Amino acid sequence: MNGGALAGVTVLDLSQGAAGPTCAMLLADLGAEVIKVEPPGGEWGRALGPPFVEGVAAAFLGMNRNKRTLVVDLKQPGGSEVVRRLAEGCDVALESFRPGVADRLGIGYRSLREANPRIVYAAISAFGQSGPWRDLPGVDGVAQAMGGIMSVTGTEDGPPVKVGVPAADMAAGLFSVQSILAALYARERNGEGQRIDISLLDSLMAYQVVPLSMYLASGTPPRRSGSAAPYACPNEAYPTSDGHVMVAAYMPRRWEALCRILERPDLVSDPRFDTNENRVTNREELAGILEPIFTSRPTAEWVKMLQDADIICGPLLTYPELVAEEHVVAAGELVTVDHPDFDEFEAPRFPGRFTGTPCRFTSSVPLRPGEHTEAVLTDFGFTADRIRELVSRGVVQPAPAGETPPRESDQGGRQ
Repeated sequence: MNGGALAGVTVLDLSQGAAGPTCAMLLADLGAEVIKVEPPGGEWGRALGPPFVEGVAAAFLGMNRNKRTLVVDLKQPGGSEVVRRLAEGCDVALESFRPGVADRLGIGYRSLREANPRIVYAAISAFGQSGPWRDLPGVDGVAQAMGGIMSVTGTEDGPPVKVGVPAADMAAGLFSVQSILAALYARERNGEGQRIDISLLDSLMAYQVVPLSMYLASGTPPRRSGSAAPYACPNEAYPTSDGHVMVAAYMPRRWEALCRILERPDLVSDPRFDTNENRVTNREELAGILEPIFTSRPTAEWVKMLQDADIICGPLLTYPELVAEEHVVAAGELVTVDHPDFDEFEAPRFPGRFTGTPCRFTSSVPLRPGEHTEAVLTDFGFTADRIRELVSRGVVQPAPAGETPPRESDQGGRQ
């Protein structure tokens, strides 16, 4: 096969924000054709900044490569009919409205299934399609707060801390990709589509399988422990003379090797630290011994000494340091997409590297909402006269050349 693994699959991306657009972008990276439907003025994710590139949020550009965009006003008579017509030729539909909104707009699962019984319909919401929290609005930060992850993030003597990336959104996007692929695989066997309910809460709880499993077994909530792993020690960042080094030396052989390098062989048999369990229990005491030693040398020196002894470790890198690293450059961790209105835009690549069906990262990002309205509708069988009529009625909108990209829209879309 010369195309991507999902070549021939068409995705109707009705989502906004982060979780849904990320899911659709990853499917596009894998070779699917993604049609992004936006409301007039564009989806609210376009305003998630600064920074902005040509007036569009860099975060939006990072989550929306390899897509074509058209604008459909679902509040206008005929808007839902356009979406249903598009759904007839799609394999997947993806939305992130609050529960019930898609149905009220006429683009819910029942409606699109009538148009295409084979469609796989994924609905991403904050708290799911059922349960007491069903109708609550929510975004990543609220999901992190209500999903428990902030209670285990940060330091014990500090306040709860939000994870530095939109963890709930990203987890939901990734689990949505997995669920959609599973549903497509099932369709190959039974010929039927199905609905998938994905929530930020479900995804974030699944993401926390390790600490949640520990709590459910013990009844003891995990402590906030900064960079340290609550189940292993030493497995944390130690300050050096010029930064920090992350050290994972909790297995017996590596613990012994670390003690030799630190010139503290007595710690190996110290009853406070002779097993991983004891070191976890007495982590603060051990840190009080190790930290002054680590601060005596620079990070690079420690990394070399530890790696030479086969001790798992690494420096704590900032983003500028990370993207400049020789390995990141040589491995092609960042991909470049372009657009006629700006030179280049870099973003992280899809992490899977396929030998037979490589991912694609060459298609441009949809800088202006509606850039491809007329082309998409033509591809889906709309005649030129029909397209002109829809435009004249305000049901669909092309993007005029040179149009300034928009700020937030009022046509729903938030989880």
